[in-house]
Amino acid sequence: MRMDHSTHRRRVLQGLGGTAVAMAFGGLTHLHASENAASVDFGALRPDPGGVLDLPEGFSYRIIARTGEPMADGLIRPARPDGMAAFAGSDGRVRLVCNHENSPEDTHFGAFGDDLAGLSKIDRSRVFDIGGDAPGAGQGGTTTLVLASDGHTPERQFLSLAGTERNCAGGPTPWGSWLSCEETTERAGGVRAKDHGWVFEVPAEHDGLVAPKPLTALGRFKHEAAAIGADDRVVYLTEDQDDSLFYRVLLNEPGKLAAGGQLQALVFDDAPGLDTRNWESRKVESGRRYSARWVDLDNPEAPDDDLRYRGHEAGAAVFARGEGCWAGDGSIYFACTSGGASEMGQVFAYHEDDETVELLVESDGKAMRNCDNLTVAPWGDLIVCEDTDDHCRLIGVTPEGSLYPLAQNLYNPSELAGACFSPDGSTLYVNIQKSGLTLAITGPFPESTAG
Repeated sequence: MRMDHSTHRRRVLQGLGGTAVAMAFGGLTHLHASENAASVDFGALRPDPGGVLDLPEGFSYRIIARTGEPMADGLIRPARPDGMAAFAGSDGRVRLVCNHENSPEDTHFGAFGDDLAGLSKIDRSRVFDIGGDAPGAGQGGTTTLVLASDGHTPERQFLSLAGTERNCAGGPTPWGSWLSCEETTERAGGVRAKDHGWVFEVPAEHDGLVAPKPLTALGRFKHEAAAIGADDRVVYLTEDQDDSLFYRVLLNEPGKLAAGGQLQALVFDDAPGLDTRNWESRKVESGRRYSARWVDLDNPEAPDDDLRYRGHEAGAAVFARGEGCWAGDGSIYFACTSGGASEMGQVFAYHEDDETVELLVESDGKAMRNCDNLTVAPWGDLIVCEDTDDHCRLIGVTPEGSLYPLAQNLYNPSELAGACFSPDGSTLYVNIQKSGLTLAITGPFPESTAG
């Protein structure tokens, strides 16, 4: 469904986790400057005397959540915070919904404690997988952190999705919920009572645990991230495999994920089966738009974890570890962590208006390393989290194709994850996963490009 400009702009305002800004982002490697394109110069990063995160001059952070701290529901804040999004609460507060990438054996990282005593404090019917041979299988899930209207003063937090595992990334919906994705395809048996590999919806305004319902139409595979298309009828999905696909689901009812839909995979129209990874030879050039189409995939619940193989046979393009995915102004941006000749990452865009796909950035291993979670900034740039061996950064990517560091973790070998902006665009949130820290970053960010 095509929309007029004003309707489309409203959709963008709603679609970025409640961030009330419209995006000017429309390509990276070949666009010329426009009146909406921000010229960003944050300057050099300065050493952090607190030993947490280096930022440019004029910027500061506040630690707003820590692994292991007590929560309002009597549970413990889980470890390994990953993807997240910020939503405007109906009471003027900010609600930050955060994934936690824990596996069943990670009881010491979960919300219930090593002895699982926390299970006695909750409604067990709201735990997706409470365990097979032993209780406590799903140690992942989400927390919801409620912040004051300033966007960085914590008020309370609680577990909002329980019994899932390896909740890595996901994405916000325009109707105010978070899609939490499991990065696993483990089957029921042993410690697990249920199959995993699903997407779950977590309404941001919900207090306490949601009823966990796997959105089976969105496929069963090693999910990473999700983004909603411009008309609420399309969900785009990434997959963390070396030979992954880029998926979408055409919903039967716009905005109604539980109503199901048709799972599809992306095909380069003139080159079925194209290997976009550029590992052996360059098959995809940056700055060029390639015509794309979509092929239907049946049996999305995929008990044999064979969706990508069936997609390959049907001509779907091959990507290198699809990870972060975010919507902005009619395009869907997604990162491929190990793509490119250096295997250090690629960023693609799928442009909904003309159904084309474009390689925006391919890393040489220096300016950007192993791009992972990403988001669209209020001023129109992409903000990309690195997930590499050490010294991970937040990297900005301008519409003109310039790359710049916005933050760096020089203090421990942990990925940065979950970058997203507050509803008013004034605060950037990010997780330092291994440290178990969630930060709120403020400073002289450029003004929004919203018109």
